[in-house]
Amino acid sequence: MTSLPRSRPRVGHIEFLNCLPLYWGLARTGALLDVQLSKDTPDRLGEQLVRGELDIGPVSLVEFLRNADDLVVLPDIAVGCDGPVMSCEIVSRVPLERLDGARTALGSTSRTSVRLARLLLDEHYGVAPEYYTSSPDLNQMLSEAEAAVVIGDLGLRAFLRGLSEPDLRVHDLGQLWKDWTGLPFVFAVWAVRRDYLEREPEIVRTVHKAFLASRDLAMEEVTKVAEQASRWEPFEASVLERYFTTLDFRLAEEQLAGIREFARRLDGGEGFPADVRFDLLDR
Repeated sequence: MTSLPRSRPRVGHIEFLNCLPLYWGLARTGALLDVQLSKDTPDRLGEQLVRGELDIGPVSLVEFLRNADDLVVLPDIAVGCDGPVMSCEIVSRVPLERLDGARTALGSTSRTSVRLARLLLDEHYGVAPEYYTSSPDLNQMLSEAEAAVVIGDLGLRAFLRGLSEPDLRVHDLGQLWKDWTGLPFVFAVWAVRRDYLEREPEIVRTVHKAFLASRDLAMEEVTKVAEQASRWEPFEASVLERYFTTLDFRLAEEQLAGIREFARRLDGGEGFPADVRFDLLDR
C-alpha cells in the first residue's frame, strides 16, 4: 500500500546555539507552522534521519558519509567554519604532543568532531591516546582524563574558559584542520531522505528555500539575534554575535572540497566508504 503524504514534513533541529540563526528566521516568517519540528542533539537527529523517523534535517558529516546512499544534501546550507569554530574543541591540561597513551574523553553527543579530533591526534600529531566515550561534562571529563573533546554550547563555554584559565589548553578543531589542510571544515549538512524526496519533491524545495531565507535574514539581523538569545542563554550578546559570524553556514565549492578531503583522509576505515560520492538537491 502506498503511504499517504504527510501534511507537514518532519524536520530536525539541532538544539545547540550554533543552529539558532538557521531557525530564527523560520519563526519570523511563520515557516515553522509548515513543518513538524523535532529538537535534539546532533547524534540523535542523525540517527532519526537515517532510520526514517525524520524526513529532512541536519546530520553530522560522519553520519552522512556513512549513509550517503540514502540521503540527498540540500545545497548552500551547512554548519562549518573556515578557520576557528569556537565551539568544537580539544581541551587538555598538557600539550597535544604529550597525549600518547593518555586517557582522552570523547563527548557522547558528537560524531564528526570526535572523529576529526582522532584524525588530527593520530595523523597530524602522531599520538595514540586511550579514547573512551563520556557524557558531555567538561569538569568530569578532565577529572578522569588528560584531555576531552567537547562540542556545541559546552564547547563554547570551554572556549571562553580557555581565555581566563591559563592552565586550560583549548584547541579549536576548525583552526587545527585549517592549519593542516588549508581548507574549510563542515561539521553538519542538511539532508533529505532519498525516498521522501522522490515522494514530495516540491515540499523539499519549499523547506530548503525557507531555510536559506531564514539564514539570510538572521545574518542580516545578527545583532538582534544575539541580543535576543542572550536573554535566555548564559552568554553575552557580544560573544554570541562573534560566534554566529564566525560560523560558516554556506555549502559552496570550497566547503565541498573540505568534505572530500576529510573523506579521503578517513580512507575507508571504521565503516566509511573509501570513495564517497553524494548527491546534491537539484536547484
